[in-house]
Amino acid sequence: MLYNSLMRKQNTSWQKVAPWYNRITDQGRGHYYHQHVVIPGVLRLLDLNSKNLNQESKVLDLACGNGVLAKSLPKSVKYTGIDIAEDLVKTAKNEDKNYNHRYLVGDVTKPEGLAPRSLGEVGFTHATIILALQNISDPKSVIENAARHLIPSPAKPLAEAGKLLIVLNHPAFRIPRQSSWGIDEARKIQYRRVDKYMSPMEIPINMNPSDKNSQVTMSYHFPLSDYSKMLKDAGFVINLIEEWTSDKESEGRARRMENRSRDEIPLFMTILATKK
Repeated sequence: MLYNSLMRKQNTSWQKVAPWYNRITDQGRGHYYHQHVVIPGVLRLLDLNSKNLNQESKVLDLACGNGVLAKSLPKSVKYTGIDIAEDLVKTAKNEDKNYNHRYLVGDVTKPEGLAPRSLGEVGFTHATIILALQNISDPKSVIENAARHLIPSPAKPLAEAGKLLIVLNHPAFRIPRQSSWGIDEARKIQYRRVDKYMSPMEIPINMNPSDKNSQVTMSYHFPLSDYSKMLKDAGFVINLIEEWTSDKESEGRARRMENRSRDEIPLFMTILATKK
């Protein structure tokens, strides 16, 4: 596959930008889109906010960062978050006192990072990768690791197999350095320009463009067809794909075209898949 050329075992940890990430996410409480779009969507699709929640529900949050998801889960849900960035895990532990929650430092691309002896258990009912897969050079291995620890398709008629939910910056419309906004003055519309999509890309991101000494992280772009193939190869069946738009609204002279483009061009894409 095309993405094989980018799957080098790189250290893509956000340890070096942990202070910045903790700041913009309010020490793990989430930024605006976490709170208004992403986390509500995750809870809805995984049915983790149901009053009739199965008491055996166990969530494995891969590349959990500073634990944004955990703070929105029902208190009875057992949660394990894993991330390679030690300072983000430290923040998660400091801010989360739920005895059903635990956080581990580990590399989610490697089987030994999620080995039963360190993870403590298998048979998770849910796995999530929230706004993190596009920052990992080897997404295929992360998806394979999720499959290893999810409940397989059961023999019992009323039981359910484990579910994986992936949330991405939309791979068709939010490609760093290869997509941008434009304005068609004649038609009075704002549009999204995409210069490159099908080719996998490794893209350096300056976390603060106004600071020449700012830390750089890497973003990895793959087309939707690659993500579909990764899931299939790991033993998943895709149940649903949703595309989430911004709920913000503009004011002023350009509000009509800005609001139109905001409603029509999604920010995020989510894939819900079930383990076979």
